[in-house]
Amino acid sequence: MRDFHKPGRSAVYATNGICATSHPLAAKVAVQMLEAGGNAVDAAIAGAVLLGICEPQMTGIGGDCFVLFTPPGSDEVKALNGSGRAPAAIDAEALRAKGDVIAPYSADAVSIPGAIDAFCRLSKDWGKIGLKATLAPAIHYAEAGVPVAERVAFDWAQSTDNLSGHARDLFLMNGQAPRPGQIFRAPGQAKVLREIAMEGRDAFYEGEIAEDMVNSLRALGGTHSLDDFANTACDYTDPITGGYGGLDLYEHPPNGQGATAILLLNILKHFDIAGMDPWGAERAHIEAEATKLAYDARNRFVADPAHMTKLDHMTSPETAEKLAALIDPKKAMPGAVPGAEAVHKDTIYITVVDKDRMCVSLIYSVFHSFGAGIASDKFGILFQNRGAGFTLEQGHANEVGPGKRPMHTIIPAMLKKNGKVHMPFGVMGGQYQSAGHGRFVTNVTDFGLSPQAAIDAPRSFAEGDVLNVETSYSETVRADLAERGHTIQTPATAIGGAQAIMIHEDGVLEAGSDPRKDGCALGY
Repeated sequence: MRDFHKPGRSAVYATNGICATSHPLAAKVAVQMLEAGGNAVDAAIAGAVLLGICEPQMTGIGGDCFVLFTPPGSDEVKALNGSGRAPAAIDAEALRAKGDVIAPYSADAVSIPGAIDAFCRLSKDWGKIGLKATLAPAIHYAEAGVPVAERVAFDWAQSTDNLSGHARDLFLMNGQAPRPGQIFRAPGQAKVLREIAMEGRDAFYEGEIAEDMVNSLRALGGTHSLDDFANTACDYTDPITGGYGGLDLYEHPPNGQGATAILLLNILKHFDIAGMDPWGAERAHIEAEATKLAYDARNRFVADPAHMTKLDHMTSPETAEKLAALIDPKKAMPGAVPGAEAVHKDTIYITVVDKDRMCVSLIYSVFHSFGAGIASDKFGILFQNRGAGFTLEQGHANEVGPGKRPMHTIIPAMLKKNGKVHMPFGVMGGQYQSAGHGRFVTNVTDFGLSPQAAIDAPRSFAEGDVLNVETSYSETVRADLAERGHTIQTPATAIGGAQAIMIHEDGVLEAGSDPRKDGCALGY
């Protein structure tokens, strides 16, 4: 139980169904879907698509998603890869002639949006009430408008320079980011969602809407074609697994970075984390060093699954043991080589558990804040810039290429206990997510924290040669970390965000939602 003398959120309990996400309106709509007879898939889709209107800098229908879910009454975890691919005509040599990296705010960085195909597939295969019902709230709010929330307004104001051309007209108000409480509308997206609700995924990937996207991108030098959009298809895959502290961790397989979280936790097993001060320098140091090593492996190996050959190496206990031996408890090592993809912190995560204990863990993003900063001319579809997640290094598994999926940072997760699904959870925050999974799991296992307390707790994150430390850490801890050789930095905003739902043995649902975001957990 939390200390009520300290500021923090209370856990949310329910018995029928529950949702945790980063905007209260999306949580409300998800619960409404459950009350109306929908299941966790219906609720998650409804909430996620609405988040593209509530938090357009974070996500939208021009983005990608990854999903972990369980069928009703089952503890089998299934995975769906809703990430898009590079255009078939993309040319690595031509891109190398332009520079060392793919320009993140250009048509070159726009991979084909995969989320809508995944949502339509999920709804058809696993939903109960259909797309007309699940998309209705997002259609309504895209037309009527949504008051901009405080954290959203802050992030929006930090990212206005990312927007160009038509996107500035759509996402700025008199050339400025909206203030908290101002109404944001997206009527063009409402038209697109209405077509998808009526005609399904073909309405988005073929015909007038696809033509709008292709024409807009080609006018900016993109190599995208109508065939690229028509051929977009999500894939059911098998989760990858690890374990820590008596819990089994289920992660989405590559091209996401879930294997990095498994490797990180395997490294941490070689240290007595539970015997450390949870908010002291020793734990933060060991975690930072393990993160550098795990992320270095990620940067070398994680790629499109058809091109990745080192997955077993990354998840092997032997690999973790060798890496753990490189950690000096008293001295920081040089930072890992920065990732192939540019740093970003813009993602939404939603988790839902329904009355039949069907669980959904869904993450959905446009990559950078406002993606590529480019919107389609007619319908105002904001494009992701996931193509910036490729490298231009020749021969690298993650080298950009025709029809390839780039390495992604976004990863949903689930925990099992004694073979039963125990907790779907997710951590937002771009590069931080694998480290965030490690911190969350060790908070729960080594320190016995509830989902809400594990989310509320202080965070630190080693990025390159810098150790980002939230303000909730003491000056004494900061000084100790500096003495160990870390370059300490306080980030401009809190590190990431998280949501989680615990399923108790008696069936009660307990949810936590990150106070670093505008959202909440709601149940009924």
